[in-house]
Amino acid sequence: MNPLLDFSGLPRFDALRAEHVAPAINQLIDENRALIAQLAASAASPDWDNFVAPLTDAGERLSRAWGMVGHMHGVMDVPEWREAYNQSLPAITAYYTDLGQNLELFKKFKAIRASGKFAALAPAQQRVIDNDIRDFRLSGAELADELKPRFKEIQEELAQLGAKFSENLLDATNAHAEWVEDESLLAGIPADAVHTARAAAERENRAGWKFTLHMPSYLPLMQYADKRDLRARMYRANATRASEFSGEAGHPEWDNGPLIQRILALRAEESRMLGYASFAELSLVPKMAESPQQVLDFLRDLGRRARPYAERDLAELREFAARELNLPQLEAWDIPYASEKLKEARYSFSDEEVKQYLPQPKVLAGLFRVIEALYGVTLRETQAPTWHEDVRFYSIERDGELVGQFYIDLYARETKRGGAWMDEARSRRRIAGGVQKPIAYLTCNFSAPVGDKPACFTHDEVLTLFHEAGHGLHHLLTRVDELAVAGIHGVEWDAVELPSQFMENFCWEWDVLCAMSGHVETGAALPRELFDRMLAAKNFQSGLQTLRQIEFALFDMRLHDDFDAQGGGSCLDLLAEVRREVAVLVPPPWNRFPNSFSHIFAGGYAAGYYSYKWAEVLSADAFEAFEEAARASTPYSVLDRRTGMRFLDEILAMGGARPALQSFKAFRGREPRVDALLRHSGMVEA
Repeated sequence: MNPLLDFSGLPRFDALRAEHVAPAINQLIDENRALIAQLAASAASPDWDNFVAPLTDAGERLSRAWGMVGHMHGVMDVPEWREAYNQSLPAITAYYTDLGQNLELFKKFKAIRASGKFAALAPAQQRVIDNDIRDFRLSGAELADELKPRFKEIQEELAQLGAKFSENLLDATNAHAEWVEDESLLAGIPADAVHTARAAAERENRAGWKFTLHMPSYLPLMQYADKRDLRARMYRANATRASEFSGEAGHPEWDNGPLIQRILALRAEESRMLGYASFAELSLVPKMAESPQQVLDFLRDLGRRARPYAERDLAELREFAARELNLPQLEAWDIPYASEKLKEARYSFSDEEVKQYLPQPKVLAGLFRVIEALYGVTLRETQAPTWHEDVRFYSIERDGELVGQFYIDLYARETKRGGAWMDEARSRRRIAGGVQKPIAYLTCNFSAPVGDKPACFTHDEVLTLFHEAGHGLHHLLTRVDELAVAGIHGVEWDAVELPSQFMENFCWEWDVLCAMSGHVETGAALPRELFDRMLAAKNFQSGLQTLRQIEFALFDMRLHDDFDAQGGGSCLDLLAEVRREVAVLVPPPWNRFPNSFSHIFAGGYAAGYYSYKWAEVLSADAFEAFEEAARASTPYSVLDRRTGMRFLDEILAMGGARPALQSFKAFRGREPRVDALLRHSGMVEA
């Protein structure tokens, strides 16, 4: 049996091959189209059981199968999987476009909404109906028949452009290698990063050391390499990935510049067809924010608050670099290096020192301890087929009953796209035999172990792991039985980051971090005085970091709101304009940041990158409830079960079954406030 068509249990990664993709996806699409035709033609009065439920069942089978294909494309991007994904992408895009434009289905959803049956539905089911009616409108169901073919063409081309953008970025990232043969050039670089570079060279039977643009290799070099020329070369290679400069390496086909212009033009055309002034307006319809102007005002207000702190951060860095590092002119490739040196000088520790106390087994156990303490569940490793030997599989149980399961894929590989993410393998829903339990993928790109020692994580990597685990918990701990609003489904995009950013806060608590530490050589716990120095440095350059995020978010929103891709303007010109407004650090003119901004050109964050700051307000405010509970308890601990269960009940468990703001107010008892975020970021004067 084709493993993509086996929905009886866990994904069969041990049997899955690229050649299974086209037959399975084509079969499921054909079956679904036949069902849709039958439902559309049915004379029966539509209701949940005879219309919504069978449509949901068919859609779930296809989304699960295609989800496995998309997952393999992300974590095992070898030629055969890339070809299989791209071969089926047009068919899957055409199917979903046709589904969204099916006027007969749309009419039946509206008929259910207008009937007396609607009031008898559960609140979660009512929300599903309302969301579907909204989504049909956004998918072009109400377009005139003569416009629908063009709308379909746009969707198909956008899907292909997004996939190509991501592939170009991965290919350009993999293509660059910095080979070092003179050991003296490695001065300053941490030993484990040097060992990893040596192992990479040995795998290719070459002498010396191989550094790449993958973050576990790139970042330590930029932070610690004393050799300025080496940092400059790596910075330029990273900053010009997938741009017109790729032609210098003989790969002009990797240039994402033309793709960006085409993506923007198609998004603008799609928006006009649906009656919106811009793609930003269209994008915000299913989000919490009410208008592009509201988002711009929010970002600019936060930018004004952060700017004095950013200016102070930069002045301190420049003064230190000139005085201590003999760098009177601070260049872009000097910033990470000088920042790390300043942090070491001011707080007497380095990221590398902390990293030795955070080996992978202890960190994972610490993460699980937090989850178990807050939500009354038990996590244990179990066995399942996986796509790579490094992948681990775990179950979450409550009182002996299975709640959900998840895969963890922690380490960077050349065939794996960069970044970190959570995705779903299966969602919770009620089926004939009971409740289908959810399954998640948690994917990161950390440095793999070298030799016999376990991998060690920087504190930033621990934050990333907790962040993705927060997304995973949102998916796994839902108690909603309707798939379309269970877990992360149906949650407004600008609220999706609330549970993930919320989890990061625990990594700054002494009892949490100490319990997950153990020096890789001695096993000794993280010293309290080192933690105190980390805490003092927590908001080191937070002004600069905040302005950087605001710069990206403003660029994204303006790019999709008031930028004319057809008017001959350049998105680089717009980015320069945004930087003149908010940035205090401006990269070199040849920096091609947009060409690697996959969040908005190959992910789901177009006109939505502001969500990170928007949800940070919510997450900081939510965590403040745990701080309040800790201050009222002895000993002080934010791992308060009672508050954790309220967070579970009102936010995680509810998923998308009600508006996110309603869930937040149910947990906090009031509207969100920005105060906690400013305090956590050190942007409140004592």
